[in-house]
Amino acid sequence: MIYGYCRCSTDRQTVGNQRFEIRKFAKANRLTVDHWIQETISSRKPLTARRLGKLLDKLESGDILIATELSRLGRSLLEVMGILQNCLEKNCQVWTIKENYKLGVDITSKVLAFAFGLSAEIERKLISDRTKMSMDKLKSEGKRLGRPLGAKSKNLKLAKNKKRVFDLLNQGVSKAKIAKVMHVDKTTLHRFLVQANQ
Repeated sequence: MIYGYCRCSTDRQTVGNQRFEIRKFAKANRLTVDHWIQETISSRKPLTARRLGKLLDKLESGDILIATELSRLGRSLLEVMGILQNCLEKNCQVWTIKENYKLGVDITSKVLAFAFGLSAEIERKLISDRTKMSMDKLKSEGKRLGRPLGAKSKNLKLAKNKKRVFDLLNQGVSKAKIAKVMHVDKTTLHRFLVQANQ
């Protein structure tokens, strides 16, 4: 089965030019496109949300996927390499017109598949290293990482301002007003007062 894949990012663009290029390319190579997959969706969307993802799941050995260029398949190098690796593992071919790639089951494709796999691994490592460096930098600047602090941090805030809270209570200020002044919920203030009076 030969699939023609066309994708554009927005409604203002059209897949017409891509379809024309694929038809022209298929004719020059004496091929007939059996099935067209067209979608208007950003390549930033996950594969599972795109028609391309469903197509990749159903590709079988010997199938050919034709696209005008690699960037139609995905935005990041890592994603494109993953798609190509998936196709090569299924003994499918991926042909692109702009780059003139005909990735199939020959030795060149296997070398490319190895290169893609290696490049993907290197990119994952670089991303991991960059993330770790960013987190280390934030830690060194004293910034807190992880999930935001919940009620416990608000209790700490109230504990640090315990004298002020009780001074306001003694002045007859309502608990609702104190909670507002302290930027906490009324139930958090109530819980704090119960614990403080035990």
